[in-house]
Amino acid sequence: MDEMDYDCLVIGGGPAGLTAAIYLTRFHLRLKVVDAGKSRASWIPCTHNHAGFPGGISGKELLQRMREQAQMYGASIETARVTRLDRIEGGFQAEWGGGCVTAKTVLLATGVTNRRPPMDEDLHDEALSKGLIRYCPICDGYEVTDKRVGVIGSGSHGVAEAVFLRGFTEDITLIAPDKAHDLALEDQEKLRQFGITCVDGPAHAVAATEACITIDTVEGHYTFDSVYPALGSDTHTELAEQVGAVISDTTECVVVDDHQRTSVPGFYAAGDVVIGLDQISHAMGEGGVAATTIRNDLAKERPIVREALQKNVG
Repeated sequence: MDEMDYDCLVIGGGPAGLTAAIYLTRFHLRLKVVDAGKSRASWIPCTHNHAGFPGGISGKELLQRMREQAQMYGASIETARVTRLDRIEGGFQAEWGGGCVTAKTVLLATGVTNRRPPMDEDLHDEALSKGLIRYCPICDGYEVTDKRVGVIGSGSHGVAEAVFLRGFTEDITLIAPDKAHDLALEDQEKLRQFGITCVDGPAHAVAATEACITIDTVEGHYTFDSVYPALGSDTHTELAEQVGAVISDTTECVVVDDHQRTSVPGFYAAGDVVIGLDQISHAMGEGGVAATTIRNDLAKERPIVREALQKNVG
């Protein structure tokens, strides 16, 4: 274990990675966190769904607090994107633009990226900051209670998200992102059953004010209080693939056991890169499980014993 630079390298500084970092440093393990700074949590202008913050907290502030907590216990955190990960004798070697380290174990917490709706990037970011675009109906469906909501999506996935949001408001419109809807009869029946309006695309967001966002479609302009893109996401599994970890053919996520172990010994994964409920609280839980598993697995190779600090006498 001593030949390696670190006991564990955490790749990704979102809720899962930073929770694991807090645990691992408090286990007195040598830890490095390399974070590309792209956590989806940083997009959240204010979440009221995270326990312990009744007044809400922004994603950026939450991540900053977690970073400070990990660093308080000795975590080394570097802003960079790991581009190469290799298995080597006794562990792993990671490389990025300005560095290269070795570690006995690796925790992958690289998450996913939501696919954005067709619109100007600056307009998207402005609308997101105002809550006019939302990506997580589980987190913030409550905030659109009885409001006008557009769902940009199609197929069974788009229909499922529209139906889920129907539990918060009766004013739901499902808009195809790039062409006319081609829905299965079962999905068409669901839309009729729940009274959800269906509009053909292509769709393009054209304007946003403080209170609403306007979507242009082939059937005219539609104005909403909030829009939910239901376009899926891309899971960041590249590094897992480089070391040969199993990726699910159906979910495109890293496959792990109940303790966040992947198919590769010493390689773990947690958070949205793993199939599950894409929530901050869930990611934190997986981060804690992964960190504890890493500590216990390392202890099987060599007992982790804390020696008392020597005091100078006389």
